[in-house]
Amino acid sequence: MPAIECRNLSKYYGDVRGIEDVSFAVEDGEVFGFLGPNGAGKTTAIRTMLGFLSPTSGGATLLGHDATDPVESRRARERIGFLPGDPGLDRDRTAAAFLDHQAALRGESSREDLVERFGLDESRRIGDLSRGNRQKVALVAAFMHDPDLLLLDEPTSGLDPLLQEEFAALVRERVDDGASVLLSSHVLGEVAALCDRVGVLREGHLVAVESVSDLRSRGGKQVRVRVAEDVDRSDFEVRGIMNLRVGEAVSFTWTGEYDSLIDLLSGYTVRDLDVVDAPLEEAFMTFYDGDVPEATGSGGTGEASGDGASTGVAAESGGDAR
Repeated sequence: MPAIECRNLSKYYGDVRGIEDVSFAVEDGEVFGFLGPNGAGKTTAIRTMLGFLSPTSGGATLLGHDATDPVESRRARERIGFLPGDPGLDRDRTAAAFLDHQAALRGESSREDLVERFGLDESRRIGDLSRGNRQKVALVAAFMHDPDLLLLDEPTSGLDPLLQEEFAALVRERVDDGASVLLSSHVLGEVAALCDRVGVLREGHLVAVESVSDLRSRGGKQVRVRVAEDVDRSDFEVRGIMNLRVGEAVSFTWTGEYDSLIDLLSGYTVRDLDVVDAPLEEAFMTFYDGDVPEATGSGGTGEASGDGASTGVAAESGGDAR
């Protein structure tokens, strides 16, 4: 049984589309990445799955519980850790008082370890904490009851690089212990390092579900070639070439087949040639430049059809079409 299963999930705010016809599954023990810019529908999808928003149509199950049934949804949330993108922490409480309240709802078996691990001073008033320290409070609340499923919306926002590494290590440990994770982020390096598969949202539609390696293949290869002859730029303005730059060397992003690249270069005396993977950012942007392209690899591993809790799914909050 998948940890999360969405079936044609749609949410409209009046006439404004949040998400439409979103279908995917997160398997047990999987880290699934939700990719998309602000406004793509990531936050709306998560809040609808958690039962904080009522779907316009479609449905979802979390840990086998029907997310559209209030009683079932509450039962699921007892076993879920939720970190919203903008945690609504009570600024007048101390971190300790806030975490005590969360612990009374779901437990705190890992609280002491997490507080020490993230260097959180629980005695301080939340309103006096920096953005990064408030994020630490939210992370501890989401993880401290050892949930079976984690839904994390921009989890490393405000964290310094060392704490981002600590967060990544924590996610890997929890997955090793059997947890499943839905990680919503626009930090592509974080997604590439942690996720098994990704779902890409564009304007409320899930336009692809595939492995990180297949997503990367959409970005093609970065090619830098130096040749003996003078280069006519028009010779390289062909299908499969993007971001062309002609100078002492010719550099471009190649999204075609290797045989075609070899044919193209065969007309020159090649002095030097570098071919490396394009950054994941380039692969990601292919989903926002017109039609969605095919991956250049072997194909994806899945298909696409189409007051929030302050932390740890303690309470509800409003949503927007994010």
